[in-house]
Amino acid sequence: MYSVVVDASRRVGWIEVICGSMFSGKTEELIRRLKRARIARQRVETFKPSIDGRFSETEVVSHDETAVPSTPVHGAPQIVLLSGSAEVVGIDEAQFFGLELVPVCEQLARDGKRVIVAGLDQDYRGRPFEPMPDLMAVAEFVTKLHAICVVCGNPANHSQRIRQTTERVVVGGGETYEPRCRQCFSPDPQPAGRLPSTPAPGMLVRS
Repeated sequence: MYSVVVDASRRVGWIEVICGSMFSGKTEELIRRLKRARIARQRVETFKPSIDGRFSETEVVSHDETAVPSTPVHGAPQIVLLSGSAEVVGIDEAQFFGLELVPVCEQLARDGKRVIVAGLDQDYRGRPFEPMPDLMAVAEFVTKLHAICVVCGNPANHSQRIRQTTERVVVGGGETYEPRCRQCFSPDPQPAGRLPSTPAPGMLVRS
């Protein structure tokens, strides 16, 4: 049995990562944690990339339309400057910030803040989407969420692009993406609700 002495006067920060595909509930889970922090009377600041104005310019909004106030920023370094005396810092759509977000989150955690980050861990082709893999590596806590595949109903961990565009970053919702499982996913844009034209090895093709 080990004795552990905790210095209660010292604020210890950490990083929590919430990741998954589109429509897996990442933002909803982020909002849930931030609301609980406010109930606990903690000082909370929330940030989102200014590129994402799908639902609101000044709020983080989930697909089920729950929301919390947020500050849009053009780059990750602004988060350090604007977080001030916050005890909890929430960051949504982390994949739009790029790798510069990683040292920012680590700095905030070293400053004694609880940092909660939500974002896509894969891009539309199923490749790791920076900076999420790096954040997952340095985080104390990682939660991976799953959506439901719209084709077969199994757990989905991919974001299937259903618009014919090959840009890596395309901001959109249900008109642009849908959740797919490993078997129903294609790295190439596909029509909504349709299996890939070239099935993956071992895929069950339904008539």
